[in-house]
Amino acid sequence: MTGNRTGMQTSPEMAEELMEGASNSTPSSEGGAEEIAEYRGEYIAEGFPIGSMPMMPMSEEGEAEEEEAGMAVFLDKLSERLAFERQGVRLYEALLNKCQTLGESAPGPTLEDIEHIGSEELEHFLLINNAIVEIGGDPTVQSPCADVAGVTSLGIMQVLTDPRSSLAQCLQAMLTAELTDNDGWQLLIKLADNLGFEDMRTEFETALEHEEEHLVNVRNWLSECVLESAQV
Repeated sequence: MTGNRTGMQTSPEMAEELMEGASNSTPSSEGGAEEIAEYRGEYIAEGFPIGSMPMMPMSEEGEAEEEEAGMAVFLDKLSERLAFERQGVRLYEALLNKCQTLGESAPGPTLEDIEHIGSEELEHFLLINNAIVEIGGDPTVQSPCADVAGVTSLGIMQVLTDPRSSLAQCLQAMLTAELTDNDGWQLLIKLADNLGFEDMRTEFETALEHEEEHLVNVRNWLSECVLESAQV
């Protein structure tokens, strides 16, 4: 814990000089938080959504088949889960690479533990892929919710692939992913149940059981790593 000079309290005299200099300096640009919020509000008011759902297949009569709002939401959330599970496979590949490089440590996951969870994430990806095909959707579509899921998970991947990040820091990032994953499956189960897809609901419940186990494991590994480091 040396070399970190970001705290102002380590040098009170220089901190006062810094604050005085900031007060006397000229801003690099005009405006402030209120003006930024005003510009953002203008864009929000335009109402442009993040992406769109694809058009339904055309019937023989050349007319677009009607799709209920519930099915559109279901396909959007299936696409989201597909994107997140795909990223989940990559996240555990990155975690495996980190642990292979650093070496297995106790406490913490074994390489076998990470490979096992990664394989289940791949199974879940294939499950969602088949579910989308089964109801007539296209698994290659990036729906609006899938787009958001990809952006959301980007920061987690950046932590895992940062060569400076520790195992505990990587597990903290993975905890964020697993918490999101568990809630995503719970919502998907409710949608499948509401729309009468009983077989899918059962399969999704099995996937949720796996994800709940992943969450418990990651939470325990993180807790053990942090507690051990606090005893050094």
